[in-house]
Amino acid sequence: MKHKASAQWQGSLKEGSGILSTGSGALTAKPYSFKTRFEGEPGTNPEELIGAAHAGCFSMAFSMILGMAGFTPEKISTTATVSLEPKDGGFAITASHLDVTASIPGIDDATFQDLAAKAKAGCPVSKVLNAEITMDAKLG
Repeated sequence: MKHKASAQWQGSLKEGSGILSTGSGALTAKPYSFKTRFEGEPGTNPEELIGAAHAGCFSMAFSMILGMAGFTPEKISTTATVSLEPKDGGFAITASHLDVTASIPGIDDATFQDLAAKAKAGCPVSKVLNAEITMDAKLG
């Protein structure tokens, strides 16, 4: 399987802007800029999209691992916080922290934590990130 996304950029780093699109059409010409990435202006940025990908990937991986262990989740809510920091004269994504709350009938906390850790390690997006990946998981 291969999935595509594209970006176009016009202008200088600080004054320019760009658009992001996905092959599925989920994002079509979504604007982004230096200000949306580094100055908190409303809009998207690459790190936010990586966070969405990581949260979505983890939730699906966790659902699969729970199912293999005989559990069916009622709900898995995951938020990924991606850290972009100065490094080696530029910037780097240094971490992604997952906050997970899940409702899973019949599971004890030790089993829940073990299966969540397996999902964190096995999620394809976790595997591609060259960053520290941490997690707080709780039954809710």
